[in-house]
Amino acid sequence: MNRPDLTQAIVLIRRALADPLVWTGGGALLVLSVIALFAPVLAPHDPNEQDLLNVLLPPMWADAGSADYPLGTDGLGQCVLSRLIYSTRVVVMIAVTAPIGAAVLGCLLALVAGYCGGWIDWLINRVVEVWLSFPAVVLALVLMVALSPGLQNVILAIILVDWTRFCRVLRSEVLSVRRRDFVTASRITGASHLGVIWRDIIPAIVPTVIALMALEVSIAIVAESILSFVGMSAGAGVPTWGVMIADGLNSMYSSPYPLLLPMLCTVLTVLAATFLGQGLRRSIDVRLLEPARGVNA
Repeated sequence: MNRPDLTQAIVLIRRALADPLVWTGGGALLVLSVIALFAPVLAPHDPNEQDLLNVLLPPMWADAGSADYPLGTDGLGQCVLSRLIYSTRVVVMIAVTAPIGAAVLGCLLALVAGYCGGWIDWLINRVVEVWLSFPAVVLALVLMVALSPGLQNVILAIILVDWTRFCRVLRSEVLSVRRRDFVTASRITGASHLGVIWRDIIPAIVPTVIALMALEVSIAIVAESILSFVGMSAGAGVPTWGVMIADGLNSMYSSPYPLLLPMLCTVLTVLAATFLGQGLRRSIDVRLLEPARGVNA
């Protein structure tokens, strides 16, 4: 693999934009972001407004449905559609901030471990192995008990749980890039360690970082849903899909819609993030360009 350059970056971007999985997953997540941004305009009711005279209404197309509540109401008479729309704000916030935080922490430690080697690499690897020995969900719950519920603490807990995914994969990438000829040439010309990392190693691992971040979006969304399901996510009064699923369990036999609709939204969002991650991984992997470059040569 040669030193990453602008031409190669343009090729990678074009490949990503031409991939149908990237279009499907990215488009769905873009629509979700627009819904979150314009939630006050799109939602027909306040998400916490209760109408105790219209409890467990079915969707408007079913018998006894009402046009005032297009997707019906839950056990407290709250508009299901409005709560679904406002819940996208938490989903988008988690999907943006948690992967970035986990990527930054994991990438920094991977660069230190992979480039420095020796006892530093050994120590970071042992920390990663110990951290990965705990089940992710259990570790997140323990962290939330220590931090107390709240959206910022949920983001912090997800970052502290998932940084190891980035560190383990990126360390291997750094070790591979460090042995390349262009890195050796930079050292011979007198480049500093920070200069080698900044100009040679980081550009080479950026495609992997982007693919991992896209995959981390789905992991973060599921983690937040689990935490909110057990009441350890955002504060009281903040609608989330996990909270809606937990509330819907109480009325699943008399009215399944308050349970099924947030579950469907969660599944579709996770699928969209997974499609985006898989599309980016196969589109911007530099190693896939090597055979084509060799044939043209």
